[in-house]
Order: sequence, then C-alpha cells, then structure tokens
Amino acid sequence: MNPFSFQVPQEIHFGEKSIQKLPELLKKEDPKKILLISDRGLEKAGTVQKILDVLEQSGIERETYLDVLPNPTVKIVDEVTALYRTSGADCIIALGGGSPMDVAKAVGILARYGGSITGYEGAEKVPGPIVPIVAVPTTAGTGSEVTAFSVITDTEHNYKLSVFSYKIIPKYAVLDPELIYSLPQAVAASTGIDAMIHALEAYVSRGASPFSDAMAEKALELIGANIRPFTACRQDKEAACAMLTGSMFAGIAFAWARLGNVHAMSHPVSAFYGVAHGVANSVLLPAVLEYNALADRGRYEIIYNYIKKSSGPSENFVPRMLVEEIYELLDDFGIPRKLSDLGVEKEVVPRMAADAMKSGNILANPRQTTQKDIEQLYYSLL
Repeated sequence: MNPFSFQVPQEIHFGEKSIQKLPELLKKEDPKKILLISDRGLEKAGTVQKILDVLEQSGIERETYLDVLPNPTVKIVDEVTALYRTSGADCIIALGGGSPMDVAKAVGILARYGGSITGYEGAEKVPGPIVPIVAVPTTAGTGSEVTAFSVITDTEHNYKLSVFSYKIIPKYAVLDPELIYSLPQAVAASTGIDAMIHALEAYVSRGASPFSDAMAEKALELIGANIRPFTACRQDKEAACAMLTGSMFAGIAFAWARLGNVHAMSHPVSAFYGVAHGVANSVLLPAVLEYNALADRGRYEIIYNYIKKSSGPSENFVPRMLVEEIYELLDDFGIPRKLSDLGVEKEVVPRMAADAMKSGNILANPRQTTQKDIEQLYYSLL
C-alpha cells in the first residue's frame, strides 16, 4: 500500500432547505459584503433569487456577478476579481455547477494574492488560505464544492488551465437537493455521468488510497443505483438526494486520488470546441476504459456491479462488459458515441493531444500513456 494522507478541511451541510443555514454560516466569517457568483440560467430559473431572499435575512450587503459561462475564461475571472475589489466584498457565495465554483476559487486566489490566474497553473502554487467561499451546488455532477481544482479557459491559446491546491477548497458547502429538482433532463444526464466518472477514475487511479477508495465506492453505489431514475424524474427525491451526495463523495475521492485520461482528454475538447464538460467526458469514457483494461486489477468488475442496469452478481466478467454497460448508459441518455458528432476534426487532434499531456491526470492514469497513445484514442472516436 502506498503512503497517503488526507483531511476534510471544510464544513458540509446536506438536506432539504439547507440553504436556510446560509446566514448562520456567514456569521462565522463576519463579512461586510458578499459577492454572489452565478449564471444567467440560474437567474432565469429563479434559483439566484432564492439565495438572495435567504441572504436578506442576514442583513449583510451583497453584490452579484451572473455572467459566468459554461467554460469560464481568464477574462471572466479578471472581471469578477475587479468587481470583488471595487464592491468591498470580503466573502464569496458560489452558486451553480462547476463553472461558478471554478470562477469563485480563482477570484478567491487573486483577491488575496494578486496577479493573473495563469500564474497559478499547476500544483500547489497558492501561497496560503484564500477568500472564504460558500459553495452551493445546483447540479449533481461536478463535486466542485469539495475539490481542490479550478479549471479556467485561456481563450488566447484554446487551452484549459488547471489550478490545483488544497488551499482553494471552499470553506463551506451547502447541498440542498431542492435546488436540483428542476434540472433539465440533458443536464441531469451529462452531469450525473461526470460524477460517476469522477468516482471511477479516482477508484482506478495510481494515486488511490483506502480513504479515496471508500469515498469512490460509496459514490459509485449511490450514483449507479440512482442515475437512471433521477434523469428520468428529477422530482424523485430519494434519487436526487443520492445523486447529490454521491457527487460530493466522488469529488472528495478525486480531490485526493486525482483522475485520469478521460479528464485530461476532455479539457482540450471543451477548450477547442466549446463542448460541455460532462458530455466530452461521457464520449471519451468507453475508449479510455478499453485502453486502461490492460492495467485492471479487478476493479472493473466492482465498478460494473455498482453501475450495471441488471440486478444480481455478474458471471464470467470480462472488462468489455463494463465498456458495453457504459455504451448502453450513453444510449439511454441520448449522448453521442463519437467525438465527430460533437464537431471534433481530425486535423486538430495533435494539438489537443499535446494539451492533454500537460494535465497532471495523465500521471495518475492506471496505464502509462504517451502523446501518441492520446492521439490514437482521439482518432478512434472520430
């Protein structure tokens, strides 16, 4: 067993109407002004107003930034950082999926230490604690409320940069399943598969430990049993609660075990073609599973038994059975099988592969990988 360490350096609250705890949590930070970071979709859905109504009870002043995009850019981070400073805010609420939380983490760094977010790319370059963040997820997928990553798009280079530091994990996470009851079906499907991939990649990662395994296995159990019923009916409260907690456990797992080739390869797809992160991950997953099968030490069968559609134990298991199960899940949700269906072009593959190789997740992948391997995986999906 490899040496390992872990901590859970935050306060997490789960339950229906748990957003009502926001004033109580904020009192611990004694903020003069809060910056709420979210997006226009959640404003239109009325979710932003729900949070503002709760904050009204606290009497704390607030400012909002609601123009976060699905693949947030360096420019957006700079805009929000400027607003944070000029508004006099000293605390952040990140409301949404991974994008508002990625922006909040980046702003939390720059507001405290200055510079450009590009200067913090890589591992553990954040010098100390950042601005306090309260993360409120509105999808059961990213797990960003408990992770040590911020992923930001550098549009000048068509590149997604990753900042990794345990100092940027939000100080508080509030998981209220009522906020995901109204998710569109397509979003529930793609973010749900993303959460499943977080747990799966963490479970087979070379950085896995008994701690991350415990989180990943519970996540796979919850997500595997509930992703289909939740996608079919987002008002299924039992399934919604399971997906939200499963996503959170998966986030903790990969925060300490890292991910693998799926995530390393999906970031360039999103950067070059604007494809939603969960969709890119979903399309890449079967090919990466086949590639990594050579390195499997029995974990594929465990994963398969958690997520398979049929009940009962598997018989005569071979890794291809897990791949076929994933294909069936993608078909159930109407997610394409090929990158070409997402607009990916053959001539861009070498550039995407070069960017994928910059990801630290390549080193955590269970099978050693070269740039040529990444190119062949991309080509196999065109």
